[in-house]
Amino acid sequence: MKMFFSEKYKPQKKSILEILDSFENQGENLGRGDRNVIKIFPLNNEKINIKSFKVPNFINKVVYNFFRKSKAARSFEHATYLIKQGIGTPYPIAYLEEENPLFFGKSYYISEQLDADCTFRALIENPNYPDREQILREFTAFTHMLHENRILFKDHSPGNTLIKKEGNQFNFYLVDLNRMEFKSLSFEERIKNYSRLTSKKEMVAIMSDEYAKITGQPYDKVFTLMWGLTSKFQKKFYRKKRLKQKLKFK
Repeated sequence: MKMFFSEKYKPQKKSILEILDSFENQGENLGRGDRNVIKIFPLNNEKINIKSFKVPNFINKVVYNFFRKSKAARSFEHATYLIKQGIGTPYPIAYLEEENPLFFGKSYYISEQLDADCTFRALIENPNYPDREQILREFTAFTHMLHENRILFKDHSPGNTLIKKEGNQFNFYLVDLNRMEFKSLSFEERIKNYSRLTSKKEMVAIMSDEYAKITGQPYDKVFTLMWGLTSKFQKKFYRKKRLKQKLKFK
């Protein structure tokens, strides 16, 4: 097993590897999708989060083995970079990859477990969520700050931002970090990064209003583009979903 630990957790390497050995049969299941499994385990006086990535298809087994960094490695490196930039994400502990001369196998990303109040999805599901408008405005500013720091979070979707109230403000923590780019962004690229978050027009209106205030851009220009890109994404998303359902029942 190829492995890389952060300096902070190297003294606990043995304990963490023992936990990993029990991954299949123990741990609190946080999410079990078609692709990945996430579990929480106790480590001394804290909790850690272990994400087991699905073994890739045949082509990607070769790609990840020879040509591209694994999702686990990218998650660790991106989290490390975000922490250095003062951007919220659960602290990275380690990543591990099964070694094989020819084909890439299983991989794991381990981070500190962060107990948040909610994710962005809660604001969609509950229009009466406490301080909802304040959270939306602060989240808009947070995303703008990412862009100012040349960070494009490609999986900027409802479940991938943890929200935690600390004092009188809300702090945001990014998760599912393997798809990121670091580059200067155009106005349209920045606005497009909001398009996967919600299909609710009134939420887009609040984010557009805050974005216009932050940047000095006209509200109508921001809203027209943000809502247009959101609508385009939603149509594409549901068209793809309907196609999958049709293929499933054929």
